[in-house]
Amino acid sequence: MTGYVVTRWYRAPEVILNWMRYTQTVDIWSVGCIMAEMITGKILFKGSDHLDQLKEIMKVTGTPPAEFVQKLHSAEAKNYMKGLPELEKKDFASVLTNASPMAVNLLEKMLVLDAEQRVTAAEALAHPYFEPLRDTEDEPKAQKYDDSFDDVDRTLEEWKRVTYKEVLSFKPPRQLGARSPKETAL
Repeated sequence: MTGYVVTRWYRAPEVILNWMRYTQTVDIWSVGCIMAEMITGKILFKGSDHLDQLKEIMKVTGTPPAEFVQKLHSAEAKNYMKGLPELEKKDFASVLTNASPMAVNLLEKMLVLDAEQRVTAAEALAHPYFEPLRDTEDEPKAQKYDDSFDDVDRTLEEWKRVTYKEVLSFKPPRQLGARSPKETAL
């Protein structure tokens, strides 16, 4: 997978550090960054390049423990992380000055450096911050992502053919009250 799957300022640390396998929690990180920006009116982690981005993140999250660094697959990433100065984790309430205590609590769970410790989408939605918006009768569950294509080795032409076939198979859902293409207003 590539490190350029998301705009730099919202990129999860595991993407910057080029982990070969990352999960849906990269999206939780991005949503946390966007939520923080909506609350403060400022970009939370505004790095000028991928290394500066990582430094900006750690100014808030603090330097990761050795266990985190050991999980990295890249020797280059491990060496880089080991060479960083020791930084203390900041109090999120001081960083997110306009945020409610509930929002701060949720963002602390979303913006965890270690993806394995980060809150999932279901856990984030169950957080008390969303209680006023929650409708337990209307909470659809997404199907599990089929990652079987991630490891398939195909030529460009094969990918074009498979993609074209997938596009042709798409059938948009019919909306209630919508006219069929054969119906007219007259």
